[in-house]
Amino acid sequence: MLDEAKRVFEAPTTYKNYIGGQFVEASDGAIITRESPAHGHVVSRYPASTRADAQAAIAAARATFDTGDWAFTYAGDRARVLREVARLIRENADELALIETLESSKPLSAAHGEVMFSAELWDYAAGAARILAGDSHNTLGDAMLGVVLREPIGVAGIITPWNFPFLILSERLPFALAAGCSTVVKPSEFTSGTALMLAHYLKEAGLPDGVCNIVSGTGDPVGQAILDSDEVDMVAFTGSTRVGRAAIAASAGNIKKLSLELGGKSPSVVFADCDLEAAVDGVIKAATINMGECCIAGSRLLVERTISGAFQDRLAGRLAELQMGDPLDPASRIGAIINRAQYDRIDALVRDGVRDGARLICGGDPENHAGLYYPPTVLGDVTPDMNVAREEIFGPVLSVMPFENVEDAIRLANASDYGLAAYVWTENLSTALRCSRRIKAGRVWVNAALAGFPELPLGGFKQSGNGRETGRYGVEEYTELKSVHLQIGPQAERWVEGA
Repeated sequence: MLDEAKRVFEAPTTYKNYIGGQFVEASDGAIITRESPAHGHVVSRYPASTRADAQAAIAAARATFDTGDWAFTYAGDRARVLREVARLIRENADELALIETLESSKPLSAAHGEVMFSAELWDYAAGAARILAGDSHNTLGDAMLGVVLREPIGVAGIITPWNFPFLILSERLPFALAAGCSTVVKPSEFTSGTALMLAHYLKEAGLPDGVCNIVSGTGDPVGQAILDSDEVDMVAFTGSTRVGRAAIAASAGNIKKLSLELGGKSPSVVFADCDLEAAVDGVIKAATINMGECCIAGSRLLVERTISGAFQDRLAGRLAELQMGDPLDPASRIGAIINRAQYDRIDALVRDGVRDGARLICGGDPENHAGLYYPPTVLGDVTPDMNVAREEIFGPVLSVMPFENVEDAIRLANASDYGLAAYVWTENLSTALRCSRRIKAGRVWVNAALAGFPELPLGGFKQSGNGRETGRYGVEEYTELKSVHLQIGPQAERWVEGA
């Protein structure tokens, strides 16, 4: 991969938008230049699209949906296209992973794993397309049959973030296509490469022109145009809760449906009876995966007081063994932070935590590391009112708080505006079930961290968003229900006498 990376450094890849089946530049020719956070070299150039470009993509999606050529085609035909996309993703996995690593700085092995899991999502969506169904009611009397139709919602806008560019897109796009929607995709301006590459696979797989349109650019104007448009029936947005609020406000124009996966401050809840080595490893994984730039990162460690000291010591020892460095190095587990602004925000929050009384257990010394590499950091003596315990940091920072018993653990776990995920470590089945049922989060892992399956839905409680993606629920998210009342035979009574 090093040779391939050097070739990209010498000749950065230039991408084009995909609108109405055509690969086109931005209407004014402007481009976005992307440097690798880990290497400092330009690796990608994307169109800096305008509002007019976004509107052209929306118009193409609207036209294809209104003709019904994709929306009402046989589901088996839709499934064949999605399966072929999955095959092409696997065939090009090495190239996709390299682009993802160069643009985001995630370790190459992690990027490759995400690409392969994305292919599974496309395969699952292909199967789900065939079983999407409505209902019937044969109990409405002798003269009436009720039919419930499940129809594609229409044009779906999909706005994705920079932290898991290809994976998050694959958690949404194939499910929208399986439902029969036409789509407009806006990837992050920091990591647009793999989304724009996907356009080539969609075309090769036989997806009709205009059914999926991919437009790179900034949130304003491109994302805002999608949110504002009355021709877009639904928007799936993944990003910060702050921008999610803006999306909700913009959706009022045509009361468009929203599926929002927003911020998180997920707890890892560790009980004294857990498998200690497994818990330490899982807590580290949940807190540091993707450099902590993960909306479901386990950034709050709640640990039973009787083992708190020993657990923190073991945690610090294991973190010292975690290699941070060039994401192209197979041994690296921690790459560079996405950009300087995010790096500085992480450092500021850590410093605020120490100033507020948190104890620095390990890390927190970025001046000892060159570039945008922020060391895994653990803060002890954290209280729930501190910013480091409340705000989403989006970096490899773990805030530790002790608890006394199960009730106290659940209380602390729920002491957050967010509810995206939770991790529970215990060998007691009753404790595991009690926490799973009472912690307010869209996903709960018990004695595991970040194991993913296409069959299971994802989404958030509270300010972590609404709606659900993936699984059969993910296809249903992109549909509307319609009731059809079928009169059988002549009406028994007339509304107008004598008629």
